[in-house]
Amino acid sequence: MKRYISVIILSLFAVSALYSQSRKKDYSLQVDSVLSLMTLEEKIGQMNQYSNDRQNTGPVINNQDHLREIREGRVGSMLNVTSVTRANQYQDEAMKSRLRIPLLFGLDVIHGMKTIFPIPLGEAASFDLELMRKTAEIAAEEASAHGVHWTFAPNVDVSRDARWGRVMETSGEDTWYGKQVAKVRVEGFQGNGYENRNRILACAKHFAAYGAAVAGKDYAEVDISENTLHQVYLPPFKAALDAGVATFMHSFNEINGIPAAAHKYLQRDLLKDTWGFGGFVVSDWGSVGDLAKHGYAKDIKESALLSALAGCDMDMCSESYIKNLEQLIKEGLLDVALIDDAVRRILTKKFELGLFDDPYCFNRREHELDDKNINGKYRDIAREMGAKSIVLLKNEAALPIANSVKNIAVVGPLNKSQWDMLGNWSALGKPEYVITVLDGLKKALPKANISYHEGYNFRNNELLEMPDLKNYDLIIVAVGEKSMESGEAKSKVDININKNHQQLVKNLKENSDCPVVALVMGGRPLVFKDMEPYADAILITWWLGVEAGNSIADVLTGKYNPSGKLPVTYPQHSGQCPIYYNTKRTGRPWRPKAQWVTGYMDATVLPAYAFGYGLSYTQFEISEPTIDKNAYDMDSKISVKVTVKNTGKYKGCETVQLYLQDVAGSITRPVIELCGFRRVDLEPNETKEIEFILTSGDLGFFNAKNEFVTEPGDFKIFVGNSSDNLKSTQFELIKK
Repeated sequence: MKRYISVIILSLFAVSALYSQSRKKDYSLQVDSVLSLMTLEEKIGQMNQYSNDRQNTGPVINNQDHLREIREGRVGSMLNVTSVTRANQYQDEAMKSRLRIPLLFGLDVIHGMKTIFPIPLGEAASFDLELMRKTAEIAAEEASAHGVHWTFAPNVDVSRDARWGRVMETSGEDTWYGKQVAKVRVEGFQGNGYENRNRILACAKHFAAYGAAVAGKDYAEVDISENTLHQVYLPPFKAALDAGVATFMHSFNEINGIPAAAHKYLQRDLLKDTWGFGGFVVSDWGSVGDLAKHGYAKDIKESALLSALAGCDMDMCSESYIKNLEQLIKEGLLDVALIDDAVRRILTKKFELGLFDDPYCFNRREHELDDKNINGKYRDIAREMGAKSIVLLKNEAALPIANSVKNIAVVGPLNKSQWDMLGNWSALGKPEYVITVLDGLKKALPKANISYHEGYNFRNNELLEMPDLKNYDLIIVAVGEKSMESGEAKSKVDININKNHQQLVKNLKENSDCPVVALVMGGRPLVFKDMEPYADAILITWWLGVEAGNSIADVLTGKYNPSGKLPVTYPQHSGQCPIYYNTKRTGRPWRPKAQWVTGYMDATVLPAYAFGYGLSYTQFEISEPTIDKNAYDMDSKISVKVTVKNTGKYKGCETVQLYLQDVAGSITRPVIELCGFRRVDLEPNETKEIEFILTSGDLGFFNAKNEFVTEPGDFKIFVGNSSDNLKSTQFELIKK
């Protein structure tokens, strides 16, 4: 019997090889053939995922006998396997199993594998979609060379609350922009296929509304309306699906009383049936087993049942499926057809990757693993993305650094920290790859006298004694978060920059006769109103990856004119969170010093810095938008034109932003919402006309029945360089 099965499997490999030559996308014949040979235990094994026992990114499970289970065909996927040697060891064991079904290897490749790019929130600040696609391509190339088949990215959660630490993994607070970023990141990771082995499976996470956790607490419940779910939080996932994303990951949170792991409407009804998703859904770490902790299931067995019924195809690191699904089927509580559906989805991705052709195909690129070749090959891209990610918030004639500046004080241990520049979720990035701010400045300004001072203790943030500052021409001070202060399980009740960091900026200004430039580093919007008056220039530099120092030096010296824009609103107070630009209108809108309006009695409702805000070393003048008609029917294309002029003395790039307002609808609509943007490069005194094209679909929304509709009526169009600096026109949308 074993010999007979082996012949069939070898035949299937041969058929697969023929198919792979043309890389057809329909593998249903091969998948069904393998499925017909599988025992129930082997099917359930494909739905079981473990972590490499040498690296865990969640609560460790007690069972560490993975190799035996792999040999028995009881494991379908491994995560956190970061070396070819280790991947080959695991795959060798899979090839000893009865049917020799290859393992799928996954890893959190969030913003680079070895060449670490800016954190995703930082990249989003660039508003350069093509460059984001490129960094994802590079990440996929490096990951695949390490035997990784699958990344748990992109994170397409919409995040409006800076207290939530995982905002660093997202593209920020805007739904429309989140859709654009989701699309290019999926396309970057996956390309048009996996023929050259340089592309990997992407995973849209966390499905859904994880970014809306109550009070910004990671893993906490989400309590939002069905309309808000459809209007704000689901569209980026749909955009990822439309871009061909291979997998989805459900979230840790519950949504209106139902944990995502057991949310049948989201996973099976909406995602698989309505949207027609053909890939598979993986749980987050232990989230299937967590159902009992939610109080939604009585034990791990019921957790497995509810998750499988809901449409979760693969259980990450809870052992709920491998221990319980077979018994649930025997008891008649679970239909084996649901198991078959899940396994078909998983096997299909393995066939598409070519793993049945060659289980070691991704691991045969060891010649590409040399650190210098891989890391050096893409440094120019990392440097460019780093510079474009930086947002200039304030500049009182301090920057760019003038040629007359000879003596520079660089203050703060973040300026020397290689580790922190990598940011959280930095995969195989190594600190020794990183160019620090201090090193970048010394290289960029070889004739300047640059001295370094700690300023504060990196361990406890206590201030340290500073030397006499009177002889310096410029002071550059780095403040903010360490890399492990934002990310998963890194929620904060207070997002103020440490008081001693802010006091340091004040001290530096009061004890010197030169400009003070503050570099704000972190993975979320931070509050720093106490230091703001004492800094002559403020730049948001996030964590920029391996080329952080060179990118920051390029901006400080004017080699690159800053062009970044905030993809998130920066509050003035932690108590304003959640805060976002596209709020709903209210019957009592806020006005300064007015009573009986929406707001606070002890503070303004205005942000410190608005969504879309960011300065340049030059100045731009944006005209009022013009349209060719006052009324359009539903089938018309709406042309919006605007001119942009560089009125300053430096070449620069302005990001022109297009917003709309539905004046009156069947449900209340936002004050404004982003619907387009354009990056425009201009020489001094140069003027360009740009055009935006809108259709009636761009004006639509989800109504009270959660149906996507476009309603006739009046609309306003706004154009400007941030959400709080806009010029407008209006038109009417009419039925024919």
